[in-house]
Amino acid sequence: MALGVNELKQKTFFIYEGQPFVVLETFHLKMQQRRPTVQVKMRNLMNGKILERNFAQSDIFEEADVQRQSVKFLYAHRNQYWFSYKNDPSKRFELSEDILGNAVKFLKPNTILEAIIFEGKVITAELPVKMEFKIVEAPPSIRGDTAQGGVKQAKIETGAYINVPLFIDEGDIVRVNTETGEYVERAEKGK
Repeated sequence: MALGVNELKQKTFFIYEGQPFVVLETFHLKMQQRRPTVQVKMRNLMNGKILERNFAQSDIFEEADVQRQSVKFLYAHRNQYWFSYKNDPSKRFELSEDILGNAVKFLKPNTILEAIIFEGKVITAELPVKMEFKIVEAPPSIRGDTAQGGVKQAKIETGAYINVPLFIDEGDIVRVNTETGEYVERAEKGK
């Protein structure tokens, strides 16, 4: 199916120069005396490289024919991330940190993800948008300390650091938006 430039929205898969890409962001640029263009920030699904390109309104792209399948994250070992098919645990495959991007900060063993399959090969995996994580390290909150807008850095169980409100303590379970890396809400107070 052909896609016009205006159909290149976030998370759209398309073919550019013979390779599959996913759209990360789009900006419509209207400059005086010139035709409007669309600036597209996109990730190559084969090697993980991020490109920015300006496309004219007349440009047409082929939609990438991708399938989705549920997979389970198993473990990480030396920048290799191992997964299995949810319905066939004996079929295992590996994806690199380059391909997974920021998602690696939020991978927990046994997490179910959506694998993106292109031409019979798993090329990337998408996390659920919101996930829950246990806070394993958080600086103590000091009463009256709101000069920084009331946030502090806390470490979640995967080893990643996120900004959380001052009232979040070690042991709390928090909900995080995995696309932005931002704290959403406290899901459970720690004991």
